[in-house]
Amino acid sequence: MSNSAYDDLIAYVKTTSSLEEIGGVLMWDQEVMMPRKGNAQRSEQVAALEATIHARRTATEFADLIAAVDTGPLNDAEKMNVAESQKTYNRATKIPAKLATEIARVTAGAQQVWADARAANKFADFAPTLEKVLDLKREEAKCLSDGDPYDALLDDFEPGMKSGPLLELLSSIRPGLTELRGAIAEKGLTMPRVLGRHPAERQMAVARRLADAFSYDWEAGRLDYSVHPFSSGHNNDSRITTRVAEEDVFNCFYSTIHEIGHARYEQNMPLDLAGTPAGKYASMGVHESQSRMAENQIGRSREFTRWMFHVMEQELEPFGIETPEELYHAANRVETGFIRTEADEVHYNLHVLLRFELEREMVRGYLDVKDLEGAWNERFLRDFGVEVPDAAHGVLQDVHWSVGLFGYFPTYSLGNIYAGELYAAMRADIPDLDDGISKGDTSAAMGWVEKHVHKRAHEVPPEQIISDAVGHKPTGEPLLAYLKKKFGDIYDL
Repeated sequence: MSNSAYDDLIAYVKTTSSLEEIGGVLMWDQEVMMPRKGNAQRSEQVAALEATIHARRTATEFADLIAAVDTGPLNDAEKMNVAESQKTYNRATKIPAKLATEIARVTAGAQQVWADARAANKFADFAPTLEKVLDLKREEAKCLSDGDPYDALLDDFEPGMKSGPLLELLSSIRPGLTELRGAIAEKGLTMPRVLGRHPAERQMAVARRLADAFSYDWEAGRLDYSVHPFSSGHNNDSRITTRVAEEDVFNCFYSTIHEIGHARYEQNMPLDLAGTPAGKYASMGVHESQSRMAENQIGRSREFTRWMFHVMEQELEPFGIETPEELYHAANRVETGFIRTEADEVHYNLHVLLRFELEREMVRGYLDVKDLEGAWNERFLRDFGVEVPDAAHGVLQDVHWSVGLFGYFPTYSLGNIYAGELYAAMRADIPDLDDGISKGDTSAAMGWVEKHVHKRAHEVPPEQIISDAVGHKPTGEPLLAYLKKKFGDIYDL
């Protein structure tokens, strides 16, 4: 093999990757810094950038570079780079440039429309824009597959996964979650709450210390505010955002930890593979496993909340909690709520399953946008036993559909399942794991996932990364076992 053929391909791929990263910075700026009147201009900027990226993905030059590489002598990461380059070319050439550009333009503008509709609490203000986004994504799915259109979109987030097996896996944990929820409700115990109103600057002081506890690299990232918390960027530019509600500090604290989990994954990926497919995250399911484990198994553990209690004492005004054990119970209170990002671990996956079902029906043409709010409210009542009070607490709460992320939602629950597997394996490998966590030192846990997940990036398929780390094909059993043990203890079941 001529090494120059592979080197030429990688040089081309890295240039395209840099353009994609510019798109990420534009998105971050739109959510964090951009003035409101800039929305229309930003839509055109994003569309122009997407047109350029799409042209590179479909160029004959790209195809020729791929074809010139002899994969025989390559290592696993190099073979993955070639295979993913071929997949990118194959998918991109199925989508007309006009369609790719229009999707970018419409979804960029839709973010502000969604935010305004959410603030006004009126789904009708967002519905026409959502119809445009959905129509475009349906058209994209038809270009990519003559089979299940939802599977075509799901592949962008969870490569190789099909919605049928995924639904079966996610549904396998539903009975156990429902049973646990019922047992907790029957117990009728009241858990403590954090009280008072706490200014944004005080909450952010705590949030920054939480980031420090997870060894977030401030020279490779930053923390800002946004309507919907998110993580953005890669390697040495991995930024996070959070949101603040003065009367609910956990909203800020656990959103921050969640996004740190994402950002630490990005910051730890091998720099020698930066800008290549093998150097990117394996899948959104793997990505979410890192954020959900940081937020829940570690961040809501008895040991971590013991340390966090003292941080809150130092940074906040009195908050109505007298002991670390009370804070542990407050951080893990189980109650039916409307907002997914604020949901406890018992209810969270039920929120995700609802969205998974609805978006799959929309993409497949079984549910129209005009009927979405009613369908949401009806199913929420079915699954949670309470009526949705308004659109902001229901169908308008998530940003995902406005930006065209159909197929993303189920990866949250898949991430929970992966997190359950990884955490069980981590505890088996590190018997004294809790010693450091109780001091606000998560380096042992972060070191374990860095070795088994972060540094492997996307050198092999996502499920193999999890299987290699835990020694078997992942199932929902470790997650359910963890939840039953934890909440059985808290609620004396």
